[in-house]
Amino acid sequence: MITANQLRAARALLGIDQKTLAEMAGVSVPTIQRMEASEGDVRGIVDSLMKVVNALDRAGIELIGERARSDRGGRGVRIRHLSQKLN
Repeated sequence: MITANQLRAARALLGIDQKTLAEMAGVSVPTIQRMEASEGDVRGIVDSLMKVVNALDRAGIELIGERARSDRGGRGVRIRHLSQKLN
């Protein structure tokens, strides 16, 4: 699962707005807005959520899960490739 905070942080790392993420994922801007307005884990249609997660993955974003190995624990995001084009 991805949280609303992770989604906003991923966009910030990529330097993109909601419209750009929606275009990358093939979903509507209101879908991204609803996802980012979620409390905790993003809620929505699984297909739309997977499109967004896959778009972030293609852009070089790695989502760090709650129990994933990291130095401090907790959820987060990191970018794998700074030079990769978004389109």
